[in-house]
Amino acid sequence: MGPAGNVPTGVAGVTAVNPRTGKIYVTSNNGGVIGSGQVEVINGTTNTVVATVPVGDSAAGVAVNPRTNKIYVAFRSDPSTGAGAVAVIDGTTNTVVATVPVGFGPFGVAVNPRTNRVYVANTNGGGVSVISGRTDKVIATIPVSISPIAIAVNPRTNKIYVISQTGNTVQVISGRANKVVARVHVGFTPAGVAVNPRTNKIYVTFVNIAAGLNHNKVLVISGRTNKVVTRIPVNIEPIGVAVNPRSRTIYVAGAPVHVRSGFLLVISGRTNHVVATAPAGGLPFDAAVNPRTRTIYVTNGDGDTVVFTCRHG
Repeated sequence: MGPAGNVPTGVAGVTAVNPRTGKIYVTSNNGGVIGSGQVEVINGTTNTVVATVPVGDSAAGVAVNPRTNKIYVAFRSDPSTGAGAVAVIDGTTNTVVATVPVGFGPFGVAVNPRTNRVYVANTNGGGVSVISGRTDKVIATIPVSISPIAIAVNPRTNKIYVISQTGNTVQVISGRANKVVARVHVGFTPAGVAVNPRTNKIYVTFVNIAAGLNHNKVLVISGRTNKVVTRIPVNIEPIGVAVNPRSRTIYVAGAPVHVRSGFLLVISGRTNHVVATAPAGGLPFDAAVNPRTRTIYVTNGDGDTVVFTCRHG
């Protein structure tokens, strides 16, 4: 594994990849200035920003439907109340083609390309909004435990996994029934979640927000039993997590507690061991992977997206 360079992206936040087009989408907010939220589009071949799409205040989670080439970005549509919306971006024209009102404080976004549905975790609203990708309208709101923040989808099983920081759980939603069908207790302050649809494994990271609490583990959940089957020890406080389903490789971004400089860890999904480590800039927050090119993208608080190529998959 080796770094391929840094792409300046303002104050970088969450990132997503379209493996079909090779484009990377990174949300950024310029110092928290109201109305400054945007999505920066990176060309995966040249590793340069090729477009900037304004989306509104506090741009947060971003997800891609590679089949429709649409990008979905959560943001606050009303900063005074925290009311939120999702901007729908056309990946061909790099323009916002629809704005969909959702709940309060939307953050995590995930897409099921098979059903063409979009799931939004409303952190302050206690629910998950379900958007039809065909009509760009909310078709359901699923009650979940308070403070849902991160979300991931297994398109093969049509299950959605929602991190609830206050409830310290991963909530399992049936995409067919639009309701919570299981809750997996994972411990204090879960932060990130990613799914390998081929193995039906779910990976959960934690963030240390209280003195003396240092989990330094990545939890593995079986999608078949909805139980924690493995705890992988790591030497950082893991936050961002991404999976390459083809190679069964897990990528985790984070930093040691009270240390600014962070790392990207490469974990084998076969052995559940860390097989490589690389510097990932200051305060790494999120990670995404293009399984076709074996390229990993890590956003960090220094305003960069650090690009890695990885022989491990």
